[in-house]
Amino acid sequence: MHCPGIFREDRLDALFALMRAYPLATLVTAGAGGLMANLIPFSLIEAGEKGTLRAHLARGNAQLDALREGGEALVIFQGPESYITPSWYASKAEHGEVVPTWNYAVVQARGTPTVIEDRDWLLAQIEHLTTMQESVRPTPWKVSDAPASYIEKMVKGVVGVEIPIERIEGKWKVSQNRPHEDRQGVQDGLRQEGLSEEMARLVANKGPAAGVS
Repeated sequence: MHCPGIFREDRLDALFALMRAYPLATLVTAGAGGLMANLIPFSLIEAGEKGTLRAHLARGNAQLDALREGGEALVIFQGPESYITPSWYASKAEHGEVVPTWNYAVVQARGTPTVIEDRDWLLAQIEHLTTMQESVRPTPWKVSDAPASYIEKMVKGVVGVEIPIERIEGKWKVSQNRPHEDRQGVQDGLRQEGLSEEMARLVANKGPAAGVS
């Protein structure tokens, strides 16, 4: 990933926070059948030096062939993003030497996958992923709310994948390279036009936390 130092984010807590907030990630593999990518919801487990990713795929998913080959997999977590018009920049009125850009936050994780077909592992992974998403609801749905026979049928239709993270990098491109007046204009513009409030906060903080640059 092209990542100038001003946009780089290396702190695991910040990377993990984005991965948990945006768990639907792009799983990329390069096997005998060529490049393949699928959107897969992942669970992040704080196991190992850099964490471990767990997910499940439909048994008929052709990407399982590449995962079974044991080559490196890339998992891309896309956070908030927004088009940035130069019309928001104070410097537009000063000299006009401005162009549009795109702000975004992204985490890329790489590791060697293991395919898992153990029924108990699969059920635990499904329950963990469900709990993570349902916990914010006033009446959370639980896997056990469905008939046991139906859940068993569903579990038989999926295969698990576990990826211990070997390399991880984050990029928060949130106007850190612009002067203060331009960053303020971006924040105001995003809010006035009802766009990404989360991006406005990231611009204000110059990253996932105050003081990051």
